[in-house]
Amino acid sequence: MKAIKFHKPGGPEVMQYEEFNLEAPAAGEVRLRHTAIGLNFIDTYHRSGAYPVPLPSGVGLEASGVVEAVGAGVTHLKEGDRVAYGAGPIGAYSQARNMPANRVSVLPDTISDETAAAMMLKGMTARYLLRETYEVKAGDTILWHAVAGGVGLIAVQWAKHLGARVIGTTSSPEKAALAKSFGCDEVINYTEEDVAERVRDLTDGEGVPVVYDGVGKATLEASLDSLSPRGLLASFGSASGPVTGFDTGILGAKGSLYLTRPTLMTYVAADEDLQANAADLFEVVGSGAVKIEINQTYELADAVKAHQDLEGRRTTGSTVLMP
Repeated sequence: MKAIKFHKPGGPEVMQYEEFNLEAPAAGEVRLRHTAIGLNFIDTYHRSGAYPVPLPSGVGLEASGVVEAVGAGVTHLKEGDRVAYGAGPIGAYSQARNMPANRVSVLPDTISDETAAAMMLKGMTARYLLRETYEVKAGDTILWHAVAGGVGLIAVQWAKHLGARVIGTTSSPEKAALAKSFGCDEVINYTEEDVAERVRDLTDGEGVPVVYDGVGKATLEASLDSLSPRGLLASFGSASGPVTGFDTGILGAKGSLYLTRPTLMTYVAADEDLQANAADLFEVVGSGAVKIEINQTYELADAVKAHQDLEGRRTTGSTVLMP
C-alpha cells in the first residue's frame, strides 16, 4: 500500500508518497480500503509542526471507504460496509488503513463516498459549533469568518436551516458571490471594509451574540469588536497564526465577553457523541438542507500541490484526494 508520510515538520514539500505494509486488523479494528480522502486546514498544522505529532507521521483525519476485514470483537460492522470518519486518528492520506471500529460511521445510501470524504470533519465541526458551543436559534444573527471555506459553506447552510441570519467575511468578490449563492445574507470583504464597523451597521449597533472564527490572529480584534455585551467568540482555528499574549481584561472592557477555543476532538471524544454528531450531519445532508461543494480534486500522490493551494487560499469549499 501507499500513503503520504512526513519525517520532519515543515512546508508541503516534506510530505512523501511512501510504500508500507498493512497488517491484519487487531481486535476492535477494521481494515478500510479508502475510496476518497478529505483535505482540511488542520492537516497543514500537523505537517508544519504547529500542532506537534510523533514522527514519522501520516497526515489526514477524514476519509470514506469500504470495510475489507474485521478484527476480533467487532460486531456492528461487516465486510462490504461503506463507512466514513472525520475525527482521526491521523493517517487518512493512505490507500488503506486499519481504524478503530468505534470511530467510524456507516454511510447511508443517500451520501456518496466523495461527499462523505468532503464533509465529515468539516460538517461535524459545523455541527458542534452551531449546536453545542453556542446553540444557534431562529432569529439569531451570527458572524462567520472565512465563510467561503469548507467549514464556512456547510455552516452557513446549516445556520440558515436553523433560522439564523448569517453575516460572513471573505477576501474577494468571487468568494463573496460563492458565499451568497449558499445563502449567506451579508458578506463583508475584510480586505476593503472594517469588519466590526460593518457588523454594527448591519445590526443597528448591537453586534452579534456569537462570532465563529477559524482565522485566528488576524481577526481577533474585529471578532471581539463585533460582539454584543456578554457575546461569545468561538475561536476554533488559526489559519492566520495562533492568538498569543492575550490580555483577558479586554473581555471585561469590551462587554463581559466570553472566549472559547473549542476543538472537534473534545466534542466527539465519547463514542456516543461522535455517532450523534455524525447522525445529525447525515440527516441535514441527506435531506438536501446542506449541500456539499467539492470544488477541487487531486490524486493522493499530489498532496503537496493540494497543500500549496490550500495554504495559498486558492481553494474554496471542500477538497478531496483520490487514492
